[in-house]
Amino acid sequence: MYKRVFVGIDGSPHSEHALQHALGLAKALGATVRIVHVVDLGWMPVTPELGIAATNLEAAGREERERLLAAAMDAAKAKGVTADSRLIETTSPSQQTAAALVDEAMRWPADVIVIGARGRTGVERLLLGSVADGVARRSTLPVLLVQ
Repeated sequence: MYKRVFVGIDGSPHSEHALQHALGLAKALGATVRIVHVVDLGWMPVTPELGIAATNLEAAGREERERLLAAAMDAAKAKGVTADSRLIETTSPSQQTAAALVDEAMRWPADVIVIGARGRTGVERLLLGSVADGVARRSTLPVLLVQ
């Protein structure tokens, strides 16, 4: 059924649960997994006038993002699942995290997208939005929301 399982992670407990679910699914089906972490830098106004150097910001977070992906790859290896990982950095305010995940899943190409959902409702969902909801709305692939 599914031979290529795509999972988006962000370091939250919800994404860890989604990763474990994706790895279990892949193990059961003999599928390959692509683990993706998206960093949204497009929202940040980085200009010389603000005294913020984009290269310094990128370097500061890169090590942590690489640790996150390395830990996910270790989890895949421990389960005996073939996996690769990818870090995506958005730099345009018009490219949202959800869109970047769906674009990468289509490009790979995935058979299913697995993503953690926080279960936000009401005003919190309105103000903060939901990457999982955005992925589900944009994707033409099956999306498995893990809560």
